[in-house]
Amino acid sequence: MLRILTNIDLMVRLLILAIALATVFPAVGTGREIAQVISNIGIFSLFFLNGVRLSRGEVLAGIGNWRLLLPLTLWCFGAMALAGWGLSALGEGVLPAFVALGLLYLGVLPSTVQSATAYTSIAGGNVASSVVSAALLNIIGVFISAPIFAWLSGGALVQLGPEGVFKIFIIVLLPFAMGQILQTRLQIWLGAHPSLVGWMDRIAIAIAVYVAFSGAVEQGLWSKLDPAGWGWLVLIIGAFLAFGFAGAWILSRGLALAPEDRISFTFAGAHKSLAMGAPLALVLFTPESAGMLLVPLLLYHLLQLVVSAPLAKRFSNSLRRL
Repeated sequence: MLRILTNIDLMVRLLILAIALATVFPAVGTGREIAQVISNIGIFSLFFLNGVRLSRGEVLAGIGNWRLLLPLTLWCFGAMALAGWGLSALGEGVLPAFVALGLLYLGVLPSTVQSATAYTSIAGGNVASSVVSAALLNIIGVFISAPIFAWLSGGALVQLGPEGVFKIFIIVLLPFAMGQILQTRLQIWLGAHPSLVGWMDRIAIAIAVYVAFSGAVEQGLWSKLDPAGWGWLVLIIGAFLAFGFAGAWILSRGLALAPEDRISFTFAGAHKSLAMGAPLALVLFTPESAGMLLVPLLLYHLLQLVVSAPLAKRFSNSLRRL
């Protein structure tokens, strides 16, 4: 059993642990308030480090590759958002309201930097373009994911009022801007401690998931989603994955990108960021609602890793034959 666990991605293990702890020992009452404060500190640190990590030179270089960046941005925040909106409407009849809404939330999120870049590297794609494009999508997502979500949801279950905008500014935008301002002083130190930064990222995400799922468990998550509901959710997420990977690949071919850029486009276009999604959900919603909302994202995140491994190997073999 220990050998099997060590072969599972560390982030996946932390997510499983967070969900298990929230199921058995959910944070309630005063414990919830303390956990929420700790989570907010972790979210602040997460976006501050992301601001330090990405240099302004890399941003400018990535913007120069507009043939990849512009259609990738439109795909991520346009086509994938609309697909999430359609699947959310489809799921309303068979899923709890906030779980169905979570499909729309999943659609408006940016790509994940770490896994998209890692699988691009394994597949032999353009790693530099993958790093910059995924990072830029996350920067753009900080500003537009929440407004797109509020707009497409019609305001029925979420309203991005002044309080929501203020929370996004204080917990997400402000630390990112501070990181950009201080990066010349901290970037060398950050580069010298990569493992520390990696652990801080993972722990911040795991805490956010724990707090959100504690609220969802208190609201009866496991009883509201029966086996039939889980079956429907897996089918819908499977369709979303197929649309994300196949659509991004077909679009990249239609744009006549180089094979290496097609690979970068495919992984960046299909992957969705838990690092952005989990903290932002806690900023926009109460833990009870956020936990339900994150169920599709967590399932998609796990399955995108499962799909990406054999896909990266196939891409790599195809490039060798060219």
